[in-house]
Amino acid sequence: MLNWTPAAWELEFSFIRASGPGGQNVNKVSSAVHLRFDIRRSSLPAPVKARLLQLADQRITQDGVIVIKAQESRSQEQNRLDAVARLIELAEAAAHIPKTRRATKPTYGSQQRRLQGKALRSGIKAGRGKVID
Repeated sequence: MLNWTPAAWELEFSFIRASGPGGQNVNKVSSAVHLRFDIRRSSLPAPVKARLLQLADQRITQDGVIVIKAQESRSQEQNRLDAVARLIELAEAAAHIPKTRRATKPTYGSQQRRLQGKALRSGIKAGRGKVID
């Protein structure tokens, strides 16, 4: 579990007009937030940076910058908090190291059950053939 919060100097916010419904308010107020976060210049641990850069995520640019757009709320501040929360969630997902899979052999009992099931199914299908007088 990564216990990390981005520093203020690492986050670059730009405010834009949100798309979608909202009446006249949506045309006047720039409540949507674009959050830009440069992975390479960040304070994240090196292994997490490497895993983030390897992610096949459309939010990560070729230059290693994460761009998150938040426009759910009508409040600019709420959208800013939502964008930062999503960034932290993405970093925590990259910090998680999946357990390596070790190949195992099927047990003798499971092999026998599989073969019995196949034999049973084979018998059912063989019984569907044409009846010869």
